[in-house]
Amino acid sequence: MSKAFGFSHDDARRFYNRFGARQDAQGFYENAALDALIRLGRFGDARSVLEVGCGTGKFAARLLSDHLPPTARYTGIDISETMVRLAGQRLGPWSDRATAITSDGGFDFASFGMTFDRVIFTYVLDLLSEDDLGRALGGAHAVAEKGGVLCAAGLTHGPAGLSRATSAIWAAVHRVRPSLVGGCRPLVLSDRLDPTQWRLSHKEIVVRATIASEVVVAEAV
Repeated sequence: MSKAFGFSHDDARRFYNRFGARQDAQGFYENAALDALIRLGRFGDARSVLEVGCGTGKFAARLLSDHLPPTARYTGIDISETMVRLAGQRLGPWSDRATAITSDGGFDFASFGMTFDRVIFTYVLDLLSEDDLGRALGGAHAVAEKGGVLCAAGLTHGPAGLSRATSAIWAAVHRVRPSLVGGCRPLVLSDRLDPTQWRLSHKEIVVRATIASEVVVAEAV
C-alpha cells in the first residue's frame, strides 16, 4: 500500500493497534451487511475458511458458533497484533480448528500451504489502495478452490438521499485525512472483480444509519 494513497501498511497497523476492541462498536452499521453475507455465503457447507483482516474475531466466532460445520477449519489473519490477540482470545472455544495469525500486510496467502473454499474480506478491501486491492483479490483467487466462494462486505457509495450524502462526505474526509476514517473509503467492489478469476453471484447494498455497505459474493473460476 503506497504512502501516496495516504494510509500505508504501517499506518494501518498503528491505527488498529490503538483502535483495538472499539472496532466492535461499528456493528451499528456493519452487522446488517454481515447478516446478508452469512445469508448469501452458504457457510453451512464450508470446509476451510480464510478471513483476511479478522479484526477482533467477532465475525469468526459468529460463524464458528452458529453457521460453520463442526469439522470446518478457520484461519484468520490481521496486520494488527492487537487484533490478533483479541481474536485469539475470542476463538478459544474452537482452538482445535481455528487460529488467528499476524500478517505482514502482504497478499501471498499461498504461504499457508492450503486452499480454501471460503475467503472472507469484511471492511478490509475498502482500506486498500487500488493496486493492493487487485493484489488482495488475486491472492485470494490463488488459494481459492475451483468454485470456492469470495465473501466480501465493505463501504460503498450510498444509493440516494442521506446515504449518498454520507458516503460523499466520508470520501472527502478520506481524501484530506484518511486516518480520521480508519483509512477506509467508499468503493464499488463488484467493479474491481477480474472476470477471468471471479464470477459474481450476488451483490447487495445495505444501508444502516445512512452508511452504505456493499455485500459481494463471487465464485472462483
